[in-house]
Amino acid sequence: MEDSSHLYDVYETNAHPPWADHQHQCLENLDNVECLRRKIKFYFMNPCEKYHARGRKPWKLMLQIIKIAIITIQLVSFGLSNQMVVTFKEENLMTFKHLFLKDYVDGSMETYAVYRQKDVYDHIDYIIKQYGLLHNITVGNHEYQKNGAVYSPLSLCQEYYRNGTVYPGNETFEIDAEVKTECLKVYPMYHQSLRELLPHFELYFKRMLSVKITFVLKAINLQTVRHRELPDCYDFTVIITFNDQAHSGRIKVDLENDVDINECRDWKVTGASARNIYLTVLLDCLIIITCITSLTLCARSMINGIQLQLEYTLYCKTHCSKEVSLSDKLEFVNGWYILIIVSDTLTIIGSIMKIEIQTKILTSYDVCSIFLGTGTMFVWIGVIRYMGYFSKYNILILTLRAAFPNVIRFICCAGIIYLSYCFCGWIVIGPYHEKFRTLNTVSECLFSLINGDDMFPTFKNMKQKSSLVWVFSRVYLYTFVSLFIYMILSLFITIITDTYDTIKQQQQSGTPTSELQKFLSVCKDLPNSGLYRLEKNNSCFLNCCVNRCRTSQETLTSEA
Repeated sequence: MEDSSHLYDVYETNAHPPWADHQHQCLENLDNVECLRRKIKFYFMNPCEKYHARGRKPWKLMLQIIKIAIITIQLVSFGLSNQMVVTFKEENLMTFKHLFLKDYVDGSMETYAVYRQKDVYDHIDYIIKQYGLLHNITVGNHEYQKNGAVYSPLSLCQEYYRNGTVYPGNETFEIDAEVKTECLKVYPMYHQSLRELLPHFELYFKRMLSVKITFVLKAINLQTVRHRELPDCYDFTVIITFNDQAHSGRIKVDLENDVDINECRDWKVTGASARNIYLTVLLDCLIIITCITSLTLCARSMINGIQLQLEYTLYCKTHCSKEVSLSDKLEFVNGWYILIIVSDTLTIIGSIMKIEIQTKILTSYDVCSIFLGTGTMFVWIGVIRYMGYFSKYNILILTLRAAFPNVIRFICCAGIIYLSYCFCGWIVIGPYHEKFRTLNTVSECLFSLINGDDMFPTFKNMKQKSSLVWVFSRVYLYTFVSLFIYMILSLFITIITDTYDTIKQQQQSGTPTSELQKFLSVCKDLPNSGLYRLEKNNSCFLNCCVNRCRTSQETLTSEA
């Protein structure tokens, strides 16, 4: 960019300003230029400097500190409540595995499978018996779902090809690819078995794709009573799947649990006060009001910054015949205000959902936790803004901001190389290594290698069934580690280090580095000089408006 510092150092010397050739117009706008400098300089002051400049207490700063405290309290309270919900779900899932899966051992779901036809029938028979004996065997408060006065039945569905004959010995087969589903209903009864209930039930193992057993159980989470919260009623949809789509002789068995949280229809709690619920709702309302106030103040500051940007752009274009660079324009757009506005919006939405959860109107714990968690994260990241008011901490923020564009460009280039390794590893090494079976696991494995984690097991677990692929895997892994750890990661660190050194030198020299900073460096008025008081500025702006009106009238008179 062309250096135009001579346009802004007029007030530091006795020389005539560069716009002296247009004395008639410029003398009328000298006060306007001074006012503009002070307005922009005041905009970039920190709260303490603004207090000395105009005597206004830093209400926005105090509001942000209060907001951080109450939002953190809200998040901790919701986190403890959400933790009880998650624990209840996980413990019920483990309970169902022990109740309905025959000979189940903790942690054996990856290898839990059956290999003989008799075992399949025995496992299905075991599930039906356990379902019928639920009241006598469970230690929890589980109950069957009811449709009116009748218990909901267990659903036993078999999916299979409509028709087909397979002869592996002759290497011949004939398959109708249309899939049929045959479902049977089993109502809960005591001492029942599969053969007694369904004597003609048969599994078509040659054509079978899967067998799904589905039933619904109800439960109430009573542990919330101790925390002065109303218990929720849960509907657990248990789905047990016998997966035989591969027809490899190994039928994998899996148990899944879909949970619906509902408000209990009728309840009565004695010996506990509901005061804690009302206090929590009151805190949520206070947070909503605080966030709305914070959002309004930050939006107002954003509008003021945009207005100052337009004034500064107009001044440079009119008086200096210069176009303001994009970087200088972005200086007026405070990214911290944008972060606070986003966090306030997320917190407001999350708080409204939390109130609805507390009053049992909604039960969307996951959605609410995303809004509250993200909002709180942004709020705490915003604390770095206030750390930047100290010179020793400000260099970190300036380095991150200055290095961000280069880091993004570098990550885009490195990401292309990373994706190429992901695709290559997935298609070549995937059949021989568990960590390369899917694109997701490939990406996780390679990212771990970049950080030096799990390196030896990745090399060791490579199966040596194919010598060609084994040699390729060694070349693949060695080149990836060498490229990303020794080259790309080092270049990434170098970008940050160079930016840090540049910012540090600029701070030590104290010389303006942009046209905007050169423009503001002319103004030497200290915050406590009294020149930033509103009375001064208002009279200054009034004079500017009067001068503009006089100029317009003189122009019209001369034209006439």
